[in-house]
Amino acid sequence: MADGNPPSDQIHYDNAPMESFFGSLKTELVHRTAFPTRQAAKRAIFEYVEAFYNRRRRHSGLGFLTPAQAYEQMARAA
Repeated sequence: MADGNPPSDQIHYDNAPMESFFGSLKTELVHRTAFPTRQAAKRAIFEYVEAFYNRRRRHSGLGFLTPAQAYEQMARAA
């Protein structure tokens, strides 16, 4: 604490982005699907994240771009 920083057990991070992601995952996939096996659930979640959430789903925090579009835009600007 001598350096002005709080002890590590008192550092709190903003979980809002992850809470938003898991809320979307549950609403858009998990609660709408009956998975026959754990492996089927893993495959569906992977597909949701990689094929839909990151590539096609628009995000308000990114100016209603997909994460892939936002990444391309940032790469071109750099």
